[in-house]
Amino acid sequence: MPTPTPRRRLLALTAALAGAAALSAPAASAAGRADAVRTGAPSSYIQQAHAAAGDKTLTVATNGSIDSLSPFLAQRALPTAVHRLMYDFLTNYDPKDDHAVDALATKWTTSPDKLTWTFTIRDGMKWSDGQPVTADDVAWTYNLMMTNDDAATANGNFVANFAKVAVDGNNVVITLKQAQSTMLALDIPVVPKHVWESHVADIGKFNNDAQFPVVGDGPFILTGYQKDQYLTLDANPNYWRGKPGFDHLVFKFYKDADAEVEALKKGEVDFVYGLTPAQYDSLKGQSNITTNKAPGKRFYALAVNPGATTKDGQAFGDGNPALQDQQVRQALMYAIDTKTLVSKTLGGYGTVGGGYIPPIFGTYHWDPDSASAYSYNPDKANQMLDAAGYKKGSDGMRTGKDGKPLSFRILGETNRPDDTQNAAYLTEWLKAVGIGATTTIVDQGKLGDTETAGTFDLAFDSWTVNPDPDYVLSIQQCDMRPKAAGKSFAGDDFICDKDYDALYQKQITEYDPAARADDVKQMEQKLYSDAYINVLYYANALEAYRSDVIGSWDKQPQPEGAYWGQDGYWAFWSAKPAGTTTAADGSTVPAAKKSDSSNTGLVIGIVAVVIVVLGGGAFLLRKRRSTTAEERE
Repeated sequence: MPTPTPRRRLLALTAALAGAAALSAPAASAAGRADAVRTGAPSSYIQQAHAAAGDKTLTVATNGSIDSLSPFLAQRALPTAVHRLMYDFLTNYDPKDDHAVDALATKWTTSPDKLTWTFTIRDGMKWSDGQPVTADDVAWTYNLMMTNDDAATANGNFVANFAKVAVDGNNVVITLKQAQSTMLALDIPVVPKHVWESHVADIGKFNNDAQFPVVGDGPFILTGYQKDQYLTLDANPNYWRGKPGFDHLVFKFYKDADAEVEALKKGEVDFVYGLTPAQYDSLKGQSNITTNKAPGKRFYALAVNPGATTKDGQAFGDGNPALQDQQVRQALMYAIDTKTLVSKTLGGYGTVGGGYIPPIFGTYHWDPDSASAYSYNPDKANQMLDAAGYKKGSDGMRTGKDGKPLSFRILGETNRPDDTQNAAYLTEWLKAVGIGATTTIVDQGKLGDTETAGTFDLAFDSWTVNPDPDYVLSIQQCDMRPKAAGKSFAGDDFICDKDYDALYQKQITEYDPAARADDVKQMEQKLYSDAYINVLYYANALEAYRSDVIGSWDKQPQPEGAYWGQDGYWAFWSAKPAGTTTAADGSTVPAAKKSDSSNTGLVIGIVAVVIVVLGGGAFLLRKRRSTTAEERE
């Protein structure tokens, strides 16, 4: 469908506003809009209420999934991104260069031995229900995670070293068991005690989606959610940093990125992220669409199941025992041509993988030298497999120690287009060294269930890395394995290496930045050499937005960063509708109109408030992603 011309767009917008004007005043109120979302009212009602009120909505297309809307349970990229919009953290990351900045805490001090940290909580903050945000909310959140295993599901690594969390007036005082270098990078959403204390008994099952609006203190308030259809948020008018420029933020779910791209072209959504190279290229030069390419914060890897075990070493699952052999795992790395994947799958929009931390985080990134790198070498892979005792038959295929053909199951995810394409390459390369392969591509939920059960051999994997790398490093510890067979856990390939764990403990207690960076790089080198997880590449972040809807918004880091997957809320909080400007008091006001007889000013003034019908009326939104961890995708 061709992009609407200005005249066609103007006619459509005028019609939408005319319909909206027919609403009664109560229907156009903020309460009416909230009730419409909360009660599942027809989307046409929501559409007209927004338009009649003159509200401005920014709509994001996503094909991600939500495992939970509880900040204690959510581990996937989309909900963790949403939680950054809903709840403030103790500190945040500066949008320019990722250094720690104030958020809930306005200042912090440490004892001489750095085992006691005191954070002063901001005065005057309120939860969206009017209750004050206090130091007690922070302490209660942290103490719950320290004492309740279910509450520690998503972010328990941050509090595992806490000995005590207490309140002293307007201060939160944290006493540590040992030094902890992540104290200004505690990526923990703080929740309102007065709301959540009634859910302690069912904290492992409560998904925070039973009643809307959800009480929060972030720049946006969650007002509605329908699984695989939409998630809606309203701007928090009392947010301490200032009200966001858009009144509403809507995440509209699509089955795949192709559908998202078409929706962007038609003006049904305003922002798409996680684009494939072909999709990104197709949007270049499109009228009213701006593309953005940024260094990626994610690594894309092939995780190996070296034998699923629980924390206490009990084996479960049915992973191929050949993968317990380090020589076999290393042979697989020599068998994979990562340069071809960057060239073909990424279309050149990325770099070849190496260390666990992406190059954008230069302080911690490690690359193997030429002597130790697993460069593509099928001859060497064949030699290593021969030496490991997996001999080829007359058909060129190898036999396992059990006398059966050596074959691995490859697991991928439907909402990652890379997986299907890469599985085809991987199957071909494995066959070249005498290993069979079968591929299963499933949705995100099924993939998580399969990994949890340990019923896979190889799995494509992708994690977003934060400026502080502690989280993705922590998930590979022995203690991060599940407590019992089949129980959910934060990791994905059941690694247990005591030397790795010792390095983890060393870096987490190291306050000297250079020394800590060296420890982290040693951890990356160990993961690489032991071949538990093969980082295939670091893809660029490819995204696009409607410049006739979004006038300006902030990247992270600046000036070459991305809009989606930020460590914070900067993009959506800072976004300003097209045709508006920022007043001296920080509010968003209409830009001055040109003094001519054209319709340009009218078009710009109207375009920010129109709502269009999506999905044949299944959910109607005005014309208008989180991690592929942390946050995991």
